[in-house]
Amino acid sequence: MRSLLTTIVSIPLLEFAKPALSANHHAKALVLSCIDFRFMNAEQQFLSNILPQQYDWTALAGASLAISGFPHQAESTVFWDQLEISYKLHDIEKVIILDHEDCGAYGSLIDPNLHENPEQEYQAHADYLNQAYTAIRDRYPNLDVELYFITLDSQFQAVIPKQII
Repeated sequence: MRSLLTTIVSIPLLEFAKPALSANHHAKALVLSCIDFRFMNAEQQFLSNILPQQYDWTALAGASLAISGFPHQAESTVFWDQLEISYKLHDIEKVIILDHEDCGAYGSLIDPNLHENPEQEYQAHADYLNQAYTAIRDRYPNLDVELYFITLDSQFQAVIPKQII
């Protein structure tokens, strides 16, 4: 019975699965997002519009905050390891970081009520996104870095790095 159920569930999935091509499998970007499930559909839609099926994806709590070593230095290490692998194996051209409104990781580090002050919340994200931008460009000067802040109503706001302004 178990194998029958597995077969029934697997067959429809196979119809939609696209083959993983072994030759010439280059990604255009590595995406770093937060783990918050509330934003996954919006992120997938956004990414499918700008890079249809051409990106590697890593999720860590707090996204840009994780690069700074929150909640542990291990998160930063994981990000750098994933970036190196994506860069070497998939020849990526850029990194895209997706932070979002009402982030629990930011709330636990900065202020549990951070989301109640939209200007302060945006500024906190912009600061850490800028730190991430600088750190990535220092290690990988040939990679472009795109920064976004996603609102609860799924609006993607580009955050312009301070170095570019």
